[in-house]
Amino acid sequence: MSQATVASDAAALVNAYPTHEVRDYQRSLARSVESRTRADRPHQFQLRGRTWDLLDEVFAPIYSPSTSIALDFLGWTDTVETPRSGSMLEIGCGTGVISVMGALAGCRRVVAADINPHAVDNARLNAHRHGVTARVEAVHSDLFSAIDPQERFDLIFFSSNYVLAPAGHHYASEHDKAYVDPGYSVHRRYLAEVCERLTLNGSALLHFSSRGDLDLLRQLAAETGRKLLTLVTRQVRENDHPVDHILMAIVPAR
Repeated sequence: MSQATVASDAAALVNAYPTHEVRDYQRSLARSVESRTRADRPHQFQLRGRTWDLLDEVFAPIYSPSTSIALDFLGWTDTVETPRSGSMLEIGCGTGVISVMGALAGCRRVVAADINPHAVDNARLNAHRHGVTARVEAVHSDLFSAIDPQERFDLIFFSSNYVLAPAGHHYASEHDKAYVDPGYSVHRRYLAEVCERLTLNGSALLHFSSRGDLDLLRQLAAETGRKLLTLVTRQVRENDHPVDHILMAIVPAR
């Protein structure tokens, strides 16, 4: 089967779901296939006035508003009024846009981590393209597995794979890992471990969405001794469906 046929079939599946089914994991997987296999998928793209490299098998920011929204949430643009400082760890860095922009905004050290090895290569390419290789380290890591257990960060940010898939689901590609989380196992581990990786006054942030199961997320937070604080929300339309993007801080429950 050709890539064009796969992409066409995926697009038909995406369009087959009504608005109230935006949380269906099969729909998100279809979006993943369409993004990965579409014939016009570029090797470079434009975002925030900059050119970025895009490798195969890596989440493409041009087909989803989430990366741009994350930059707005963090306030990381070329015109930041208050330069950033300190250290940052990004979980699920993808193309590395957020990590690179963090370095450009002033972060002295950025670790860009992803479970997808293609994404790690992609983040390195974009760090080199924008002249921040001295401050951005890209690592292949399953959440915190490859992060020095002694290192602490002033900011940890995860724009998550917020769509819930069944616990027994097996990924068909590395690309799908950016879209769905089987049984919310990744979210549970992030909630349980992230606060232990922060500096004394550090912040743990999670970019979530109404495509995900917020009730289950709050349940997992309680079970892991965490509390979720909503900092900002923004509603956009994705494929003619209203979707809320949410930035949350994760703090120990008191």
